[in-house]
Amino acid sequence: MPVANPSVHQYQSCIDACNDCLVACEDCLTLCLQESDVQARVTCINLLRDCNDICSLAARYMSRGSTYAKQLCNLCATICDACALECAKFQDPHCQQCAEACRKCAEECHKMAS
Repeated sequence: MPVANPSVHQYQSCIDACNDCLVACEDCLTLCLQESDVQARVTCINLLRDCNDICSLAARYMSRGSTYAKQLCNLCATICDACALECAKFQDPHCQQCAEACRKCAEECHKMAS
């Protein structure tokens, strides 16, 4: 029986934060597209898409123990920080929850990349 990649355990809290963040971003994106002020949210929507994609990719890189996981997590933290700032501008509960998930993910990715 194959043994799980041992590096995954050391990254598990970061993988979990990335997965939580991508779910929050996807939910926020879906709901932002239904808001009456959708045009005011274009920058946010684009950041949500970027954040969703980078979180998914970072989780996959960490899960397989890629030698590039730290570099990717560094970029992930940068994008999550930007997404958190943009989402925090909107008072909707889904935006505030997403901003919090992004901040947590950025914190975990900063720790992992250092």
